[in-house]
Amino acid sequence: MGVVDGSPGGREAVLSIRRAAKHYGGLVAVADVSFDVARGEIFGLIGPNGAGKTTMFDLVAGSVKPTAGQILLNGVDVSAEPAHRRIGRGLARTFQIPKPFPELSLLDNVLLARQGQAGERLFMNFLAPGRVRAEEREAREKAMELLNFLLLGHLVKEPARVLSGGQRKLLELARVMMADPAIILLDEPAAGVNATLLETVIDRIQAINARGITFLLIEHNIDMVSRLCHRVLVMANGQRLCEGTAEEVARDPQVIEAYLGGA
Repeated sequence: MGVVDGSPGGREAVLSIRRAAKHYGGLVAVADVSFDVARGEIFGLIGPNGAGKTTMFDLVAGSVKPTAGQILLNGVDVSAEPAHRRIGRGLARTFQIPKPFPELSLLDNVLLARQGQAGERLFMNFLAPGRVRAEEREAREKAMELLNFLLLGHLVKEPARVLSGGQRKLLELARVMMADPAIILLDEPAAGVNATLLETVIDRIQAINARGITFLLIEHNIDMVSRLCHRVLVMANGQRLCEGTAEEVARDPQVIEAYLGGA
């Protein structure tokens, strides 16, 4: 893995996209896009509607397979791996519209996201009950710590259906954190969140990033992008348009043309 140019402190890449393309028949959704996300940074993916951002996101997440190119996670080519395999490699994602289990408590929603517990295998409950109980206790403690960290501890016993849009985004962050990810893909974290709670979401993303976790996010809220992201990639018509800091790309004539038609 090489050092990422322009990344904070010249860090190594945790995620590398190499000439990725996705075709649907004659439609080219993504065409020959390459970029790197450095370990520990918050990297933004922006562009006008129809730019190919969501397809690019799905390629990284493993929801769809590339027509061409490579997706490298910590230097390993995962292009052909499904999403659940990538979770095991440290890549997790959230969704624009979170869908928690509405009748389960917040605690149970978070516990369900725990990966690789011995108790998931039926025979282990008989052969190693002590280990199963210890893992369940550790998972419960971790879930409580995450809910408190994400300012939802006072609602731990409440069903998820009582949460506002912003609180659901926070719950989704707690759920993905249970998988101990190295990189989190955030799909429009500002969508459906009121202005007051958005400040909390931004603060918690920064706090998670301070723990060393990398983020790749799609977002239409440019103010949020400029406040959060160390670097930004702009896409238009399925192609890479430019890359730089939020301030740099905002001044780029190609970006102005793509968003405003030159106005």
